[in-house]
Amino acid sequence: MISIIIPTYNNFSYLKLCIDSIKKNSFYKNEILLHINEGTDGTLDFTIQNNYKYTHSIKNDGLCIGCNKVAKKSSYELLLYSHDDMYFCPGWDKILIDEVNTLDTKKFYLSSIMINGDPKLNGHINLNAGDTIENFNEKKLLENFDKLKHHDFQGSTWAPHLIHRDIWNLVGGFSEEFSPGIGSDPDLSMKLWNEGVRIFKALSKSRVYHFGSITVRKKINNNFKKKLGSKANKLFLVKWGITIKFFKKYYLQTNSVYKGKLANPIKGFNYYFDLMKVKISYLYYFLLTKFNL
Repeated sequence: MISIIIPTYNNFSYLKLCIDSIKKNSFYKNEILLHINEGTDGTLDFTIQNNYKYTHSIKNDGLCIGCNKVAKKSSYELLLYSHDDMYFCPGWDKILIDEVNTLDTKKFYLSSIMINGDPKLNGHINLNAGDTIENFNEKKLLENFDKLKHHDFQGSTWAPHLIHRDIWNLVGGFSEEFSPGIGSDPDLSMKLWNEGVRIFKALSKSRVYHFGSITVRKKINNNFKKKLGSKANKLFLVKWGITIKFFKKYYLQTNSVYKGKLANPIKGFNYYFDLMKVKISYLYYFLLTKFNL
């Protein structure tokens, strides 16, 4: 069974739909763990009344700090991180656990794939079953989610993703310098890579419907979101010496058809040419950071 970690920030209606979908559409009786940021919209009362394990912060701690806090309360060895605006489709968990049972290692990073109603938003496959909870067409989703064609692919760094608790603890969970959360997923993947994880697999038959980071869109304006993204890219570059884009392209081979465990990147002309550009950027940002320019 799985301990499902969900950070939430005054997003009660979506969170409730997410939890309802987990209860209704899971094969196993999984555990729900919530980190509640503020929770002034009824989320905290709902959580207490339903006896969910939770942690709580009066202010918005973001997903990195919140997930790290509540993960300590997990009962199961498998940890899955989810957004609070996801709807879990039938059988999502059995597909993931069946995959885990085929592996002879704890060193894996598995993910479901996302169905989005809005093709302009990040996602893997599209089905217009509503872009808000008000126009969500659950019946349409349930009748069609398993008819959408896709393949297993490499290197997903998007939620919902599943790792073993021992590996989560080994790398220290999410890196809190990426708070409130943008950039924390590829950073986690890099930490896993450095610990020898080479199975980064998105399972096409395990599916969730995603409303498109509705919490982020509600709470963060576009200009601030761009600043957070820029900050995350700089943090990743200074921390690891390469960019998120470079890591996903040459190491994770993100979105390519899954063919098994990843190997170290092939270091041909394109690799070194792109690496040279990355190192120029690294030197620039390193000097900016060192001298506070």
